[in-house]
Amino acid sequence: MIPPTQRRTPLILPFLGPFYDWIARPLAYVALRVVVGGMLVIEGWPKITAPFAMAGFTEGIGLYPGWLWSAALAVLQFAGGLMILAGFLTRPVALASAVMLAVTLWFHVTHPYGAAILSPEGVTALGGNAALFTADGLRNLGADGGAGFLHQVQFKAEGFSALWTVAALLLAAFGAGPLSVDRTLLKREF
Repeated sequence: MIPPTQRRTPLILPFLGPFYDWIARPLAYVALRVVVGGMLVIEGWPKITAPFAMAGFTEGIGLYPGWLWSAALAVLQFAGGLMILAGFLTRPVALASAVMLAVTLWFHVTHPYGAAILSPEGVTALGGNAALFTADGLRNLGADGGAGFLHQVQFKAEGFSALWTVAALLLAAFGAGPLSVDRTLLKREF
């Protein structure tokens, strides 16, 4: 926390300084850690229960041996997510996570979903199963052959990967905040 006497930029409403220093900033760090760490745990759970299942994928993007990188990815996502949640060794874990998330972003940008997720045959099959859609959904699917849907899926994959990468970089740069294992129990950070 930056004490008010060390604040670099004067506040327009100086009376809010204590609120920012003692409530808003600590809770913002906790919220960021809950989102980043929690999502890593959620995404890491299937990988930690089958740590070698991503071996083919990791080798497919050039990381050999796949079994090693698959297991490392599982541990980083699940255990790293728990560590970020607790604010324990946050900077190095968040930096490693940010690198992994940047690779994920790169993958989504360079390997768009396209026909891998929705082929012309798939659109025809879906259109024949009207019970799966609302009337608007069917109309939209038929109007553009699923292009709008694919655009939304791709945009979300890239956008969320970018946000997640930046959030992990923020934790790597600024640490876990005052309400963390690093600051409350260890009394030190990387």
